Amino acid sequence: MSVAAPETQHDEIHRRIALTMVPGVGSRIGRTLLERYGSAAEIFRTPLKELKTVDGITETKARSFRDAGILSAAEKELNFVLKTDINVYSINDEAYPTRLARCADAPLVLYYRGSVPLNSERIVAVVGTRKNTDYGLKLTEDLVDGLAGTENLTIVSGLALGIDAIAHKRCVAKGIPTIGVLGHGLDNIYPFTNKGLAQQMLENGGLLTEFPSGTLPDRGNFPMRNRIVAGMSDVTVVVESHDSGGALITAKLAAGYNREVAAFPGRVNDARSAGCNDLIKINLAALVTSADDIIRMMSWDAGTKKKPVQKQLFLNLSAAEQSIIDMLQTKENAHADELLYHTGLASNVLAATLLQLEMQGLVKAMPGKFYRIS
Repeated sequence: MSVAAPETQHDEIHRRIALTMVPGVGSRIGRTLLERYGSAAEIFRTPLKELKTVDGITETKARSFRDAGILSAAEKELNFVLKTDINVYSINDEAYPTRLARCADAPLVLYYRGSVPLNSERIVAVVGTRKNTDYGLKLTEDLVDGLAGTENLTIVSGLALGIDAIAHKRCVAKGIPTIGVLGHGLDNIYPFTNKGLAQQMLENGGLLTEFPSGTLPDRGNFPMRNRIVAGMSDVTVVVESHDSGGALITAKLAAGYNREVAAFPGRVNDARSAGCNDLIKINLAALVTSADDIIRMMSWDAGTKKKPVQKQLFLNLSAAEQSIIDMLQTKENAHADELLYHTGLASNVLAATLLQLEMQGLVKAMPGKFYRIS
C-alpha cells in the first residue's frame, strides 16, 4: 500500500476502518452489511433510510454512519497505516484469512504488516506459557525444526514471552514464515523485549492485529487476540501450559471452531504441564510427542500427490454425490462449509452424502471438517 493509492482505494480503506468504529456494529451486523453492499465504502454511501432496513440497524446506529467524529478518527488511522505500509483487510477480502472468516466471531477488519500471505496451505499455531521450562524450550525448538520441511507452512503465535517467542525465534532461524498476532495496535510492540524479534519476522512473516494504532496491550485484549490465533490455524499445538491462561483459551477456542488441537504431555506433578495434561485427559487435545505426530495427524505426510479422479469412473453416482466429486476435483481439499455453499445441498443431505462417499472409498475426511478425493 502506498500514499499514492487511487482515490477509490483510499476511500474503501477509510470506510473499512470507520466501520469498526461505529458503535453497536460488531461482527454479525458488519458482515451482513458487507454481504449486502459489497464494500465498506458502499455502506457509507447508502441512504440512512435504507440502512435502517438492515436487521440490527437502529435509527441511532444508522446516524452513526454520518458521525464526523468517527470519520475523522478513521482518517487519522488511515494516515497511520499508509505511512507505515500496513494493509487493512476486511472480512470479505480474498487476502483475509479464509479459515478465520469461517468463524462467527471473526473480526470485521484486520491490520497486517508483513511479507507473506495469511492463507498458507498449512498453518500451525504454537502456544504455551510465558514462563517456560528448559523442557518447554527444547520441545518448541524440536517441534519447529521437525516442521521445517513441510511445504507451504506458516507458524502462528502471539509474540508473547516464553513459548510464543521461542517458536517465532526458531522460525526466523529456520526460514519458516511466522506471523505474530498482537493484542494491541501496530504502533507498538509488547513486550518491548520482543521488538527486535518482531522486526526480523517482517522479513519472512508478519504482524497481525484487529486493533488500531493507539490501542494499549490491555488485559482484555489478549483473549480476543487468541481467537485469531486459533481461528486462522489448521491445528493449535500447546507445548507447555499451567491449568489456566492464554494457551488453554486458545486451545478451547480452536476446538470450538472444529480445528485440531494437540498437546505435549508433561510430568503429573509439574504445574507448567498441568494444562496440557488436562487437555489430553478430557480428550480436547491429541497427545503428541514430536512434529511427526502433527504431520501424521493432519495427513500432511502423503509423499506423493493424489491422482486426479476420472469422472467417467463414477457413472453410477447420484446427483448429490457427483456435485461433491466435481467440487473436490478442482481443489486439494475443501471445508464442509465450502461444499455446502458450492453444491447447494442441505446440510443434512451433505453430511449423509459425504458419509456415503467415504464408505465407497471415494472421499477422505480430514481434520477440521475438510474433505479431499481419496
